Amino acid sequence: MSFGAHLVELRKRLFIAAIAFVVASVGSIFLVKYVLAGLRVPIEQIAQSSGRTASLAYTYTTEAFDVQLQIAVTLGVIISSPVWLWQIWAYIVPALKRSEKRYAVGFLGAAIPLFLAGCTTGWFIFPHTVELLAGFAAQEDASIFRVKDYVDFVLKLVIAIGVGFVLPVFLVLLNFIGVLTAQAIIKGWRVAVLLIALFAAIATPASDVVTMFLLAIPMVILYFIAAGVAWWHDRAAAKRADKVAAEIAIEIP
Repeated sequence: MSFGAHLVELRKRLFIAAIAFVVASVGSIFLVKYVLAGLRVPIEQIAQSSGRTASLAYTYTTEAFDVQLQIAVTLGVIISSPVWLWQIWAYIVPALKRSEKRYAVGFLGAAIPLFLAGCTTGWFIFPHTVELLAGFAAQEDASIFRVKDYVDFVLKLVIAIGVGFVLPVFLVLLNFIGVLTAQAIIKGWRVAVLLIALFAAIATPASDVVTMFLLAIPMVILYFIAAGVAWWHDRAAAKRADKVAAEIAIEIP
């Protein structure tokens, strides 16, 4: 394909992804009230368990609208993820070899459920995270949560965990197509842990060390799982290569 044809193809893929995102975001408007109800659960539990005043607070006129729009957009990103992930790979796949296309399809089949599973995991752990962090407040103090900051915290946590669940699949894919060896993945574990810590620090509030570790630890575990899968693949590939070499040596007098 010419450079112009690549741009046309990219525009087509971006347009399809954008349409899916817009449709999912508009449809998500009807889910916003259920998400807000879920966001209030840990606040209510804090008030019941501690006896302190705990509530959400709107601090400016358009904050309620802004928050609902933000939730709808985030849900749109999550719900439309199968479409935009597919469009990314549909754009890349024509440049791959037949074996690499098979790996790309496998990546897509793993990335979508892992991303959704990560987002779901983030949604289930955020109440415990909020309760844990709010527990550092003194008994005589009230816990007033500004809605915008609170929603930012939760949504960033959910999306970050979703992305974190997908990153190890990229390593496995790069290994399967021969770009990255298992030895290189294992050798670079210190750099990986540092990058994961930086990612977790950016994805969570600067003062929230507990949540940073709750996000970083599963990502580190997934990194080493990816290294194990890559090691298994490299070992299997080496055995196949040795077998082929032995067969060739027998055939050649």
